[in-house]
Amino acid sequence: MMREKIAGYVKDVISKMAEKKALDASLLPSVLVEKPKTPEYGDYSSNVAFVLASSFGMKPYELAHTLAKELSARQEFKKVEVAGGGFINFFLKKELIFDILGEIIAKGDSYGNLDIGKGKKLQVEFVSANPTGPLHVGHGRNAVFGDALARLLKKAGYEVVKEYYLNDAGNQMRTLGKSVYLRMLELSGSIVDFPADCYQGHYIVDIAREILLSKEHHKLDGLSEGEIIDWCGRYAGEKILGEIKDDLAKCGIVFDSYYSEKSLYKSGAVQHTIDLLRKKGFVYEADGALWFKSTEFGDEKDRVLVKSSGEYTYFASDIAYHVNKFERGFTRVIDIWGADHAGHVTRIKGAMKALGYNPDNIDIILIQLVNLIRGGEVVSMSTRRATYETFGQLLDDVGKDACRYFYLSRSCNAQLDFDIELAKREGPENPAYYIQYAHARISSIFKKASEQGIIFNPNQVDLRYLSLEEEYGMARLLAEYPNVIHDAACKLEPHKVSFYLLELARMFQNYYTKAKTSKEYMVLYGEEGRVQAKLYLLKSIQIVLKNGLELLGIDAPERMERGEE
Repeated sequence: MMREKIAGYVKDVISKMAEKKALDASLLPSVLVEKPKTPEYGDYSSNVAFVLASSFGMKPYELAHTLAKELSARQEFKKVEVAGGGFINFFLKKELIFDILGEIIAKGDSYGNLDIGKGKKLQVEFVSANPTGPLHVGHGRNAVFGDALARLLKKAGYEVVKEYYLNDAGNQMRTLGKSVYLRMLELSGSIVDFPADCYQGHYIVDIAREILLSKEHHKLDGLSEGEIIDWCGRYAGEKILGEIKDDLAKCGIVFDSYYSEKSLYKSGAVQHTIDLLRKKGFVYEADGALWFKSTEFGDEKDRVLVKSSGEYTYFASDIAYHVNKFERGFTRVIDIWGADHAGHVTRIKGAMKALGYNPDNIDIILIQLVNLIRGGEVVSMSTRRATYETFGQLLDDVGKDACRYFYLSRSCNAQLDFDIELAKREGPENPAYYIQYAHARISSIFKKASEQGIIFNPNQVDLRYLSLEEEYGMARLLAEYPNVIHDAACKLEPHKVSFYLLELARMFQNYYTKAKTSKEYMVLYGEEGRVQAKLYLLKSIQIVLKNGLELLGIDAPERMERGEE
């Protein structure tokens, strides 16, 4: 990547300067090179002079000029300037930027692949919704984010396993069974006072009716009420999980593993984990319950592991599950939780530290809320009454691609307003459609070229024909794609790829639009060398758009119907 190359050039000069002053260059802060906000400040910029000035006993402006003088001699740079009291701005020779196009075309689908992870085994656990009801739109954001992050980390060189933690133990499954059983009694003519703490959604009625109308109903003959409730819980849980898997598949999400909470109890892992904490002195008894000393790890209060009733808490099984992750050989685990689980972060990291694991190897990402906007109004939703729009309904309404892009259009740290009408619109105001249309438009240009007898030959291209500033700007942005992947992977922020694709699509669409009034922007016009050079640039754009869309789990269509522009 060019950014890393420039940082290396700067580091080489600094090392030589440090040697003359008997400084240990390895102890100096690292060199940061970034893409400036506007082209007037160069192709890349660095604040290194501000960071290292005191180490060399110089003012930032003096150090910047010293570095710029040395670096200007490199053949890669058109010029190196100092601005703003010490910022170093690097202007690359245009041919160096345009040479990136050859790399893109040569690498194709692998352009942007990195080796940050070096094949390390990493787990991304996400969604993990209780199989007690349909996924809602908040779960959808978690699902799309987790899947895109897993794709991104795989692109960055990690061996990634996507896992769904199945909460199939505990009171929620018995409550599910009870809810279905009571609805079965109602459908059979009994008058039932349905408890407020049972699951209220109409899907419970549908499951109850399905059981009554099926041959499965006869399996309940001779069972006690408690046994019937347990059976109904298992039946409903399996059915709901199947529907959850179907909704996820509709969105292009397939998990590598579903891990059962129940299996942790069957194997004795939960009790074994508590015994280890007790042995290390982090467990005590009080009020008939067993407590973990989580305050010793920054939590606001100690947490119960085993209730006075003898029942394990969810926290206890969660600790055992995280121990299990590392026992399976994952060097790093990423948990993607809803924002309402923020209070659990400190205690789970504390428990893992107490057990001897490095809490820095656990990343916990909190996904903020989603507001559905329909007709300019926020859609009212209540999970308690099950009066919410399901993830499946949203997918049916707007489609997989728009759904995924809109979920990834903002940082997961920010609340998201999902405009349903905008997501369905086929026009430039819909960013998902706009990016896909840019890819399809380039495909149509190549189709038109073929119809005109123009054969694209990437092996014989004279890039000197690419003389427009817009062409250089697009090539410059294409060169940034690996840097975007690098930053997004390191910061666990797949939305950076969404932003990048929209910027690239806008640059191309603006370029294409100018061809309507100026022949110099027309692709299939003029002498052959000129046409081939422009097709070379467009092929590079098409490859990067496709790679980025596929990373986000979005299709890159060859053809689309024209919307209003």
